[in-house]
This record gives sequence, structure tokens and C-alpha cells, in this order.
Amino acid sequence: IVESPTKIKTLRKFLGPNYRIESSVGHIRDLPAKDFGIDVEGDFDPHYVTLPDKKEVIARMKNAAKECDIVYLSPDPDREGEAIAWHIAAILPKGTKFRRVTFNELTKDAVLNALKNPRDIDQSLVNAQQARRLLDRIVGYKISPILQRRIKKGRDGAL
Repeated sequence: IVESPTKIKTLRKFLGPNYRIESSVGHIRDLPAKDFGIDVEGDFDPHYVTLPDKKEVIARMKNAAKECDIVYLSPDPDREGEAIAWHIAAILPKGTKFRRVTFNELTKDAVLNALKNPRDIDQSLVNAQQARRLLDRIVGYKISPILQRRIKKGRDGAL
């Protein structure tokens, strides 16, 4: 499972018919759009929800996983990609075997080398992405309204 659907055709050429390739088309889960989504009282635990426009994508990934011996999670090789892989792993059918593979270039050698060297999801990278996302939300929900009021007052000539 890759992040971008534009990679699928090239990967099919490299890997042949023994691989089923799907795309998450980016993120599949996030904090809720209309709620804060962070349990501040409970160690800042995030509450993730499935993105409404990803239900079909998720169904396709789940069905593909049922047909495979192992699922290779291959979103982009950065902390955001690591978090996307983690979110995909969370929605896969129970008992699905999965591994994380990354490549920095879309070449046959790079892809085959990545498949020879699968690894676990790097939880440190996932945590780094979650921290960034939670801070974005906290700033957006808690600090932005304060700043907006201050800026508005400043426009009126008083701070």
C-alpha cells in the first residue's frame, strides 16, 4: 500500500502480477473536524476518526489485505508517511501481517531492495507526527481565537 496512486502503474511494472498494489491516497484518519479531538485530561490522547471521503479507499485496502499473505506499508519515507502507515495498520483486518518498507526513489532496484529489507513501523516517527498534529490542533483551537481577538483590537487602534 503506497500513499500516492500515481506510483501504482510504475510499481506494477516493477513487481509483476504477484503483487496487488493499492493506495491510501494520503491520510485515512485524522482528528475530528468539528471537535477538539484531544483528551487533555487523559494524557493528551488523540481521538482519530476515519476521514469521510476515505471509506471506499479503506474498504479496498481491507479487501486487498484479506487476499495477501503480508501487507507492505509503503507511504512516503518521512514522519508523516510513517504515521499514515500506522493509521493503515490500525484499520487492517485483525490478524493481518504487515511490514513497513520505504524507498527514496521510484526505481526497480530501490523498490526491490526495500522489499528485501522490511521493518516495523517506527513508533518514534509516528509519535513525532502525532505531537506535531496535536500542537497544530491545540494552537488552532485554543490560541488562534485569542490571537484573532487581539489582532482585531489592534486594527481598531488599541491593544
